[in-house]
Amino acid sequence: MIGGKPSTPHIYMIAGEESGDRLGAPLMQALKRLTGGNISFSGIGGEKMTGQGLNSLFSMDDLSVMGLAEVLPRIPRLIKRLNHVVANIRELKPDVLVTIDAPDFSFRVAQRLSNTEVRRVHYVAPTVWAWRPGRAEKISHFLDHLLTLLPFEPPYFERHGLACTYVGHPILQNGADHGDGLAFRSERGIEDDTVLLAVLPGSRESEISLHLPVFAETVARLHSDIPGLEVVIPTLAATQCLVVKGTRSWLIPVHLTNNDEDKCSAFAAANAALAASGTVALELALAGTPAVISYKMALLTGYLARRLVRTPYASLVNLILNREAVPEYLLERCRADLLSDAVRQLIDQPDLQRAQKDAYFEALTLLGHNQFDPNARAAQAVLNVLIPPSID
Repeated sequence: MIGGKPSTPHIYMIAGEESGDRLGAPLMQALKRLTGGNISFSGIGGEKMTGQGLNSLFSMDDLSVMGLAEVLPRIPRLIKRLNHVVANIRELKPDVLVTIDAPDFSFRVAQRLSNTEVRRVHYVAPTVWAWRPGRAEKISHFLDHLLTLLPFEPPYFERHGLACTYVGHPILQNGADHGDGLAFRSERGIEDDTVLLAVLPGSRESEISLHLPVFAETVARLHSDIPGLEVVIPTLAATQCLVVKGTRSWLIPVHLTNNDEDKCSAFAAANAALAASGTVALELALAGTPAVISYKMALLTGYLARRLVRTPYASLVNLILNREAVPEYLLERCRADLLSDAVRQLIDQPDLQRAQKDAYFEALTLLGHNQFDPNARAAQAVLNVLIPPSID
C-alpha cells in the first residue's frame, strides 16, 4: 500500500532517446525497490528500460532526433507517434505519466493530457537558464512535478508555481569512477606507454554523422605528431554500425566497446578524451579523464543556437563551475585544427591534466557525489504524486 492506495500503482514512462533510457531504467529499478515490486509499467523506452520490465509501445528510435533541420523531414511520423502515445495513455489510465527529457515530444504528450486526471511528472528540467526562459512558465500549466538534475534549477520553475525536486544526476552512479584501465589495456594488447585517446562523437545518429568526420581529421592530425596513437570509441547497439563505417579508413588501431563496463574501463585507460558535449562530460569527470569538449550542429540549427543560447558553456562541468575548466570548441570552432591542438596540449602538459582533474572534483562535490542516491530521490518524488486513475 502506497499513500493509502491498495492497488498496484501503474506508471507510464516515456524515454525518447538513449540518455533518457539510461535515466529511466534505474528509476524503474528504484520504484520497484521502494514498492517491494508492487508496481507496473507501460510506455516507450530502449534496451535498458525493457530490461527492467517495460514492454515498449514502439521503438524508442522513432523519437531519437534532435535539431530543427533533423526534425523537419520526420514531422509526419512524429505526429503519428504522438497521437498513438496519447491514445494509449487514455486507454490504459495510468496513475502517473513520467516523461524523461526529449522535451519537444514529452511536453506535447503532457499538454494533450492536461484535461485528464493523470498526474504528469517530467524528469530533466529544460535548460531555461540557457535559452527560451519563457518555457518555465509555460510548462507550469501542464506539469504537476519536475525532477531536476542540477541544484540551481528548481528556482527557475518554482517561481511559476511548479513543484520541483532536485534529485541529483544519476550518471554519478553509473560506475564510471570504477573502471579498470590496466585490465582494459591488457585485454586489448595496448602497451602501457601507448597514448590512448577516447573518442566520443555522441549517442544519436545525427550527432555521430556531424562529429565523426571532424574527429577523424582531428585524429589524423594527432597521429602525425603522436607515434603509436590508438583510439577507443564506446558505442551503442543502435549506432555501432555507423561508427564502424565511419572509422573503417582510419590508419590507426580503433578499439570499440559496446557495454557500460567496458566503457568505464576505457575511460580509465585513456590518456585523454575528445567528446561531443553531453552527459558523457560527467562520466569523464568521474573517471578523471582529461577531455576536450566539442559540439557541431546542422547549419540551420547552429544558426538559431548562436542567437538564442544565453549560456557561454556547453559542458556540464563548466556550467556547474561557471567557468571554462574543460576546453570547449562549439559550432564553427568545432574544427580539426583547433581540436587537435587542444588535445595535443592536454596530452603533453601534466599541469593541464591536474588542473582539469581538480575542477572535476570540485564540480562532482557540488553535485553531491557519494552524498545521496539520485535514483531513490527521483523514485520517491514520483510515488509522492500518486493518485487513483480516473481518465474518462
